[in-house]
Formats: sequence, C-alpha cells, structure tokens
Amino acid sequence: SPAVERVQVVLKTEGRPLDADVELWAGPDNTPHKMRVYVENGATRPFNAVMETPRGPNTVSVRNIGQLEFPMEAVIEAVSAAGPLGDMSRMDQGPMTIQGGALRTYPFDPQVDSVQILLRTDGRPLNARIELLQGPNNNKQVIELYTEDGLDRPFYAILETPGSGNVIRIVNTATVEFPLTCSAGAYKLGQKNSVEEMQPVISGFGSEGRGGGDRDVFRYGGGPN
Repeated sequence: SPAVERVQVVLKTEGRPLDADVELWAGPDNTPHKMRVYVENGATRPFNAVMETPRGPNTVSVRNIGQLEFPMEAVIEAVSAAGPLGDMSRMDQGPMTIQGGALRTYPFDPQVDSVQILLRTDGRPLNARIELLQGPNNNKQVIELYTEDGLDRPFYAILETPGSGNVIRIVNTATVEFPLTCSAGAYKLGQKNSVEEMQPVISGFGSEGRGGGDRDVFRYGGGPN
C-alpha cells in the first residue's frame, strides 16, 4: 500500500542456520535497499530489522538461499512511521562516524539481552557489514547491507545477544568518500545472576517466543543456491 512508509521484517528458524536475501523493490529494476542475512541459530538470534518504504507502493522480497533442509519463517508487517527509528535515549554509543574502509566495535555486558543499532548517512549510499561475535572470530550473525540513500532509508535492527562476550562489529565496506554514522545501545536488559546464565549460548533451547510472537508467519522452504 502507498500509505505504508515503514515495515518490520522478522526472520527465524527452529534452531537451524538462517541464510536469506531481503530486498526492497520500488518499481521495475529498482532495488534501493537490500540485505544478505546469515544467522547461526535462527531461534536464539532471530533477525529483526525495520526498513523505510517511502513513496510507495513498495514490495519486500524475502528469499531463502539456504539448503532444502533449512526452512525459515518470515513476518513482515507495517509499523508506524510517525516517530524516530529506535529509542534514541538509550543509544548510549553514538552517533559515531565510520569512514569508508574503517570499522568500529561495540562490546556489551552479559546483562544485555538485545542490542539496537542505527546506521545512516547524509544522503549518500550506505554499504556496511554488521557482525555479531561471541568469542574470537566466532560470527553468530552477519548482515551485509546496501541502501542507495542512507538518509532517506536508514537501517535499524535489534540483535539478540544472549550469554556473555557479545561484540557488535560495524564495517563500512564503501570507499573513503562514503562515511556513515552508527548509533548503538542496549535494547533489553536481563537478570543474569549465575555463572551458567552468563555462558556463551551455542544452542537454541530456551528461546521460544522470540522473534515472531503470536502473529501469523509465512514459511519459506530452502532451495538450491
């Protein structure tokens, strides 16, 4: 609908890996926003992002590029575009400029259950890679992102960070002429009082109810690459 100017995209699995392409189509042969999403465990760490869809009508395409054995569930729904993206009062880190080819890391305490990030530019294209790490070179979630206008179509996402040792790494994959600004902060805090609760999470048990809630979901079967 042309009245929809912002949509939320949630992707999850039953505990298996998630590998998907998400694209925003705005007319023939026009893809102003696209993402490649990989998640090690789609139940523990579902993908949750907001896409701006101004000047509709627009179409959101979700393609499961994983193998046949790795289906996923997707929820796409319109959300209000009246307010700003995210809770800026809790964005305690940023906005910080990341030059083209540079990177920035954001470590978080074990008490942080989820993190919100906001990437934008001054109107230039935005190319970035967002990584959620838990331990040295241990990627739990990777998002490769492109938007043609980082002011008109900024990127906002909520990353689940169960366990301890979580670090968000933002890489500006564009050249030096295309800086971006990044804001990050805790979205949800939990109560972890025991050593067991603070251990790195490597399985999907205990993650029921995250990501899709009670809304209707659409299942996309995996297919050949």
